Amino acid sequence: MTSTLVPGSPPDLAPERRPAPPRVGWLLAGVVLLALLGLASVALGARVVGWHDIAAALTGSPEGIGQAAVEKRIPRTVLAMLVGGALGLSGAVMQGVTRNPLADPGLLGVTTGASLSVVVGIAFLGLASPASFIWVAIAGAAVSAVFVYAVGSLGRGGATPLKLALAGAATSAAASSLISAVLLPRVEMLTTFRFWQIGGVGGASWARIGQVLPFLVVGALLCLAAARGLNALALGDDVAAGLGERVARTRLLAAVGAVLLCGAATAVAGPIGFVGLVVPHACRLLTGTDHRWLLPSAVLVGAALLTTADVVGRVVARPAEIDVGIITALVGGPFFIHLVRRQRVRAL
Repeated sequence: MTSTLVPGSPPDLAPERRPAPPRVGWLLAGVVLLALLGLASVALGARVVGWHDIAAALTGSPEGIGQAAVEKRIPRTVLAMLVGGALGLSGAVMQGVTRNPLADPGLLGVTTGASLSVVVGIAFLGLASPASFIWVAIAGAAVSAVFVYAVGSLGRGGATPLKLALAGAATSAAASSLISAVLLPRVEMLTTFRFWQIGGVGGASWARIGQVLPFLVVGALLCLAAARGLNALALGDDVAAGLGERVARTRLLAAVGAVLLCGAATAVAGPIGFVGLVVPHACRLLTGTDHRWLLPSAVLVGAALLTTADVVGRVVARPAEIDVGIITALVGGPFFIHLVRRQRVRAL
């Protein structure tokens, strides 16, 4: 849009025209960075492998120790990219739907709802296959999202960002208490779930990736299809409706996509926090607030962040490993505090 000067007004009072951010350049840089991180993820770990080991694994040469390590790290790297991209995209969509800069699958209780449904499924329904975990986690994430939105919509003003955040925090706390109540009498489940609850991609395999990939693809397509509508929602529901946008349809489409992404990612990697919070804010600094650019960049930055966290977790504690959920919490916790303080200062 171009600004129009009122006749007789001084030029320095006109709105400043700022150049558009180099969005294409940032996206291309993100692709290159992600490729380099993928190579680092395959090469680094408890044992550092060389280029000949990577080439041998890709060409199917006789197996060696380094080649075996590469063959285990490739699906792990792919899963980290998929889960990170899914969480980054779902976080950007949730912030757009709720118009809340603090929105995040974990903070809104969606991730905890998925975790609770998995625990209940294992304890009372006897679920054991990863495929069943995905369906149950998506169902739990959907129920939690609907419940949070319903509670946040009560009272005057409807679903305001503050009420949604409070409802999400209360729902997350309640779901966490229910998880503990289910697990405490079942010692055999407690140990297994404890490692899953931290969040990690160490158990990656091509079979698990194949099971979760269709859900991630469908969820990503739904979210990307809602990008233009999210731009309209950013102006407010009344303005968006005045512009011809179907507000309820857009919000439902985006929410379903975000729930699919969050539920599937939680089922395959556990509840990894703060990725959906940090990534959208970083992407807005690079590509601006247009969701047609913000959402694709959130996929790339989310994938890069989780891949980096996985590499760091394998390198800093060699020969042991630190799960990615711990690394993202160390990064996201201070960022969340900074974001809350900034929002509070703006409100004063």
